[in-house]
Amino acid sequence: NCVVPQLKLDLEEVKSLLKIVKRKRIRDLLEKEKAKLEKELQEPSEAAQGELMEVEKPAAVVAPISSGYTVKISNYGWDQSDKFVKIYITLTGVHQIPVENVQVQFTERSFNLLVKDLNGKNYSMLVNNLLNPITVEGSSRKVKTDMVLVMCKKKAERKWEYLTLVEKRSKEKEKPSFNDNSDPSEGLMNILKKMYEEGDDEMKRTINKAWVESREKQATGNMEL
Repeated sequence: NCVVPQLKLDLEEVKSLLKIVKRKRIRDLLEKEKAKLEKELQEPSEAAQGELMEVEKPAAVVAPISSGYTVKISNYGWDQSDKFVKIYITLTGVHQIPVENVQVQFTERSFNLLVKDLNGKNYSMLVNNLLNPITVEGSSRKVKTDMVLVMCKKKAERKWEYLTLVEKRSKEKEKPSFNDNSDPSEGLMNILKKMYEEGDDEMKRTINKAWVESREKQATGNMEL
């Protein structure tokens, strides 16, 4: 069976990576993968091997990239159901290459798509920091006419407002800190308050001075009336 030698090679590579990585999060991910590979080597079963061929083999057993350069995929669409987040990538002619040339590696918070030797080029798409955790074992990919469908199985059946945490933070930063329909002077006060809280001593003195002068002008205007 060709699966066992490949598992051994994967295990050796994970062990090599563990010797050089320093970040705790990456080490934890590699330790989990190492334990998983060791378990599969000790207790191989037809069911486990079938699942490996179906879902994980494309992730772990990456053949050498063929000649030609790699194009990073930036255009895609996504949708969701109760159980899956679905990412649609349009690649003309992808259904005509061997299905094993389309590989996806999943982790709890990312996926990495590699399409090899499509019209003399390779295509890759790495999405990190997914909004919510996914289940690696339940995630997969499908090749359709001129399209790759990446299916990330949700760990919890809830609606995703965004695909990634980065997208969420970016959109939240764009939101105004005050209501557009509110009094404009109230919006200005909110901005001044934020500047005061975040500013240094010089900034605070400048804002205080502007505030006092503004109050004095208002008082003078009321007296003239």
